[in-house]
Amino acid sequence: MLKIVHPVAGAVALLTVVTFWLATAFGELFGSAATVAVVKTTIPWGFLLLIPALAATGGTGFKLSNGRRPKLISTKIRRTAISAANGILVLVPSALFLAFKARAGVFDAAFYAVQSLELLAGAVNITLLGLNMRDGFKMTGRLRRAANAHPLASTGIKYANIC
Repeated sequence: MLKIVHPVAGAVALLTVVTFWLATAFGELFGSAATVAVVKTTIPWGFLLLIPALAATGGTGFKLSNGRRPKLISTKIRRTAISAANGILVLVPSALFLAFKARAGVFDAAFYAVQSLELLAGAVNITLLGLNMRDGFKMTGRLRRAANAHPLASTGIKYANIC
């Protein structure tokens, strides 16, 4: 069961963060002030999906590791800690501040400064969660490590002898 819950919860978490980030970026680039206000006031409601997904991912990941700490697991744990700190210290407060400002219709310099910080911190979390997903795929064998990056390497042909 854990082997199903962990990747599903991780995918839901990553897709939720990506959705927040894209909605913010597209809202700012192509939307009106009303669109930005809707996006910014809706994102905190998305925490009702995101926070349980992140908790389920972390809890099941911890349980699946069974106390083992090979390099990939240790790396995933470090990334998760950074991502969690980024979320708790930067992303959640930023989202709440931006929702408050957007609800009031105040799009001032402070709004855009925090918006920029939020987009940067969100990109960091997307990267960290994506790297954790990639490493999870490596650990389960769903993603193979390339032994040799040359296109002929998988054919068994010794490409050095062809030239």
